[in-house]
Amino acid sequence: MKIIPAIDIIDGKCVRLTQGDYSQKTIYNEHPLEVALQFQDAGLERLHLVDLDGAKAGRVQNWKVLETIAGKTNLVIDFGGGIKTEQDLDIVFQSGAALATVGSIAVKDESRFVGWLEQYGPDRFLLGADVKDELIAVGGWLETTQIRIYDFIQSYVQRGIVQLFCTDVSKDGKLEGPSLPLYQQIIEQFPGLHFIASGGVSSIKDLEDLASIGCSGAIVGKAIYEGRIRLEELTRFHTV
Repeated sequence: MKIIPAIDIIDGKCVRLTQGDYSQKTIYNEHPLEVALQFQDAGLERLHLVDLDGAKAGRVQNWKVLETIAGKTNLVIDFGGGIKTEQDLDIVFQSGAALATVGSIAVKDESRFVGWLEQYGPDRFLLGADVKDELIAVGGWLETTQIRIYDFIQSYVQRGIVQLFCTDVSKDGKLEGPSLPLYQQIIEQFPGLHFIASGGVSSIKDLEDLASIGCSGAIVGKAIYEGRIRLEELTRFHTV
């Protein structure tokens, strides 16, 4: 299982929100590159970079941060937040992202996203699914749809999506542990999917539990920044 550390960006700084609430913001570092280099030094290979300004504005904002980290590290970066147009996609790929992270547009504008899959190839995308009570949530989690997570995954697996991460909205940023039963069900239904858990990870034990149910990856953010998981523990984890 790959550990994928997360850096969330507001105003070019590394921050974390609790449950997607912009008023519940903690700044962890003014310089995201410093944080990314720490991850690389610890032997981590991936990075989940989220442009929170972009998510709010509906267009990519913090591409300079992406460009800097991509230019000065060897991390394989997925970048998301505000990708709504082909122009946004081009900015993200030209700035050095290996993968574009796409969420709400795959729910709200399926034909556009399917067009991107055909144009760029499904392996250039990391599909994100925010879930509340097994239903897809969009719009910064403020809006729950009537789409079941399993139907959503099925429709995109048929179109070639290979990597997907799922965030249980009720868990994110609260350090209460991940949604193991939900993830287990998804993994059992879609054995060929590279499934990445996101949200709620609070300890090394949580990561061991996720590995044991067959997750291909786990996104970790707040637990690292709050010191509940030390980076050196993650390097040990990589060799497990």
